Amino acid sequence: MAGAVDLSGLKQRAQQPASGGATAPSGGVEITEANFEAEVLVRSGEVPVVVVLWSPRSDTSVQLAQVLGALAADDNGTWSLATVNVDVVPRVAQMFGIEAVPTVVALAGGQPLASFQGPQPPEQLRRWVDSLLSATAGKLPGSADSEDEAAVDPALAQARDLLDAGDFAGAAAAYQAILDADPANTEAKGALRQMTFLERATAHSTDAVAESDAAPDDIDAAFAAADVQILNQDVIPAFDRLIALVRKTSDDDRTKVRTRLIELFELFDPADPDVITGRRNLANALY
Repeated sequence: MAGAVDLSGLKQRAQQPASGGATAPSGGVEITEANFEAEVLVRSGEVPVVVVLWSPRSDTSVQLAQVLGALAADDNGTWSLATVNVDVVPRVAQMFGIEAVPTVVALAGGQPLASFQGPQPPEQLRRWVDSLLSATAGKLPGSADSEDEAAVDPALAQARDLLDAGDFAGAAAAYQAILDADPANTEAKGALRQMTFLERATAHSTDAVAESDAAPDDIDAAFAAADVQILNQDVIPAFDRLIALVRKTSDDDRTKVRTRLIELFELFDPADPDVITGRRNLANALY
C-alpha cells in the first residue's frame, strides 16, 4: 500500500444487501467512500485506525472483524476499528491494494503502519494491537498528549530553535538525531522531509517549468518543474504534471514517477484539499 488515499469526492455507491452468507460484523465504523476521509485519514491523526477489509462471502473475515471489535471495545477508544465491505465499496478496497479477504491494515497519521492477511488467533491479535499502541503512543499529531510531550522535549525544542534561526544544517542534524533515537517521531520526519525538499527545489533552474513543457516526456525535467511549482505554491499544476506522466509511463518509469508524487503529497497535511484531489487523480491514473 503506497499511502492512504482519500475517496470522499467519489460518488458513493448504494450498499447492496448480502444474499445468504455471513452477516455484517458488529463493532467498528462501517466505511463508505463518503466517510473515508473523516473516519480513516483524519481519525488516524488522533488514534491508530485498524481497517478490516472483509466480505459477507467470507465467514473468516467476519469472525476476525468481530474479535477486533471486542478488543476495540475493551480498549476504550485508544484506537479505532473501521470495517470495509469489499463487495459494497470496491474502490476503497482497490486503494488498499488487497489480494484477499480478510486483510487488516493499521494507519497512523494518515499513513499505513502495519498490515496482515488471513485469520489470526485472539491472543495474537491482542499482541498485535498492543504493539501498534506502543509504537504510536504520544506520537500522533492530534493525540491528547502529543503536543505536551513535544513541548517538554529538549531535543525537539533545540531543533525548532535552530530551524527558526535559519540554521538549516544544524536543524537537519538535530532532527536526524531525534529520528535515529525515535524512528517514528512525526515532527522529525516531517521537518526533514520539508528541508530535503527545500534544498532540492531551490537548486533547480528558474526556467525548470518552461524546460519541462518543452520536453514533456523527460521525467527528470518534470520532477524539477514540479518542485519549482510547489515552491511557488502552484500545487495542483505540479501534481497534474506528474500524474500526466504516470498515465504515459510504465514499469520502472511509472514507479519512479509515482514514488516522487507520493513524496510530494507527504509535504502537506493529508487532509489538505489539494492533496485529496491529487491522490484521487493519481488513483484514477493508476487504475
